[in-house]
Parts: sequence; C-alpha cells; structure tokens
Amino acid sequence: MAWLTVHGTDIHYLEVGTGEPMVFLHGNGSSALNWHQQVDAFHGKYRILAYDSVNHGHSSNSPRGELEPDRADELEGVLAALGLERPILCGHSMGGSTVLRWACRHPDQARALIVSGMGVQREGTGAPRAASPLPVEDVFLPPTEGTFTADWGRSHALELDRYARLRSTGTRLEAQRHPRQASAANPSREPKELAALAGGITSPMLVIVGALDSLRPAAEHLHQLVPHSRLHVVADNAHNEYYQAAGEFNRVVAEFLASLS
Repeated sequence: MAWLTVHGTDIHYLEVGTGEPMVFLHGNGSSALNWHQQVDAFHGKYRILAYDSVNHGHSSNSPRGELEPDRADELEGVLAALGLERPILCGHSMGGSTVLRWACRHPDQARALIVSGMGVQREGTGAPRAASPLPVEDVFLPPTEGTFTADWGRSHALELDRYARLRSTGTRLEAQRHPRQASAANPSREPKELAALAGGITSPMLVIVGALDSLRPAAEHLHQLVPHSRLHVVADNAHNEYYQAAGEFNRVVAEFLASLS
C-alpha cells in the first residue's frame, strides 16, 4: 500500500511488479482491490499500478456539498506524481470513461488503451445517473442489477461476496450516504464532443464489453469511431466482464499487448 496527494485528495494505490507501467482504473463504486485477478495475471511482466479514485476505496473523500473532482484531472495527477510516461491504461466503466477522456486530451501518448464496459453513446447527455443516498443501516454494498449475470451470481456466491466486501470501505460508504455530483470538462461526457475527439486517438486501443451489457452499443460505437481499435465481446457476461470472466479478459488483454511488441 502506498499513498499520493493529488489535487488535495489522499490517493491510495497498489504497486507490484516491474517493467512497462500498466495502470488500472476501477469503476463507480469499486476499488483498486477489485482488480486482484488482473494484478495476479500481469504483475510478472508489467509494473502494475491500481489506485482508488476519490470517494472510493481507501482514498479520501471530497468535501460534501461540492462537485466531485474531475477524474481525468485526477489521472493526470497520478501519472505525473509517479513519473509515468507512455503508460498502458486499463479502465472499466467509470474508469473506462476516464481513460477515454484522457486519451482525447493525449491522443498519442499512451502505450496502449484498454476500455472495458464503456464507450461513446450515440445520443443522450452522457451524464452519470443521479445517486440515491444509502440507508445508514446498510453495511455492505451489493452489486447493482446488471453488474453480473444472475446464473453466475448463484453459482459463485463466494466471489460475489468477496466483490461486495472489497468495495465496502468507510470511504465508499460515506460517499454513498452523501452523494457528490460528478464533474467533467475538457472533454465533457457529452457524446457529440467525445465522438468528435475519439477519431483523433492514435494510441493502440482495445475495447472489451459483455454481450449482455447495456453499454454494448456505446462500446461498439467507440470501436467504429477509432478505426484502428479492436473490439472483443465477452459472451454471457453483463457489465463486469473483467471480474466475472477474468480468465478470458486477461487472455484477450495479454494477446493485444503482445501484438504491440
């Protein structure tokens, strides 16, 4: 465990392994620890870093009643503080959005981009759903509907319980009970703005999405917007394919990265 101060937030991160830097960005409500299957798979070849975004994991909370810090700015700060250049960035859901927005700012500065469970919508605002305050009697944060397929959840009770426990830190519970409004600029999450910028991304990109994920159309649209990108659809998976189908996810990522050598 290690710590960084980024734009006033005390950021907790994990680091293991040596080699090219590979940074993992978790989804909304998750944490760096939820990437444990990827850390195990890749730390023998890469310098693995995974951090808890503000209001998640073991990082600090942003002030109540104020806008949440822009997560693309946060990623900029983490990379600068660690002195990372040309990183491999792998982000899921909210983390995938952050990777995409960072790449719109820096279209050729990543060694590789892996966007999981995210993309560019064809219409709408792209704004995150409003969060409802968590009842104070709730101690753990169960997965939301659509995170995993029902059959997998019934047959993997331990993994499902482990997922819930890994994300249920004091920081996240506080943020769930007092939701902050997300912020995003340069670029925003507006689909038209992202679509106009995504085509300029030249860094190698892999897009991974579950076949049953409601964001599959957005992922497919991102693949179309970035002509050189690769798309992999994980059958029989919903939103968290990186966790539910970790073996397939890791294999596809490893093959993609090997092809860049």
